[in-house]
Amino acid sequence: MKKMLIAAIFTASALFAESFSWHETVRVIKSEPVYKTVTIRTPSEECWDEEVPVYDNGGDGTVGAVIGGAAGGILGHQVGRGGGKTAATVGGAIIGTLVGKNLSERNRQRPRYRMQRRCKTRYIEREENRFVGYKNIAHYKGHRIVKYSDEPLKYIDMTITVSY
Repeated sequence: MKKMLIAAIFTASALFAESFSWHETVRVIKSEPVYKTVTIRTPSEECWDEEVPVYDNGGDGTVGAVIGGAAGGILGHQVGRGGGKTAATVGGAIIGTLVGKNLSERNRQRPRYRMQRRCKTRYIEREENRFVGYKNIAHYKGHRIVKYSDEPLKYIDMTITVSY
């Protein structure tokens, strides 16, 4: 009930509230330029030639192992005599496989070098003051009025509204 009474009073006061407005012009007493500090970033590309290692992608040594195994088997077959011929062939193939794989992997781990062009973008920063506009200052009945504009003003137009 109390809340309804308060709401009714506010509604009634809003219905009977009045206001009026008028326009006035106030003389500007001071106009000063306004600057803003901005950071300007200019890109600059720096390039150089660099020697980089290149590793042979010859695989995992399988090709060397196959070739070495075949060569070792052929040599073992030619060296062996009689019943030991099979053992010499198998032994030669095993030793040839190990030697071929080892040689293939060792060659792969030794890098070659080539020249490669590398570039990096860097930014050169500098600060600069940029003109923003004018700050126009006036006084009206003891109050300081400030209005920003693109050019200095001689007067500031105001609308004054009184509500009661």
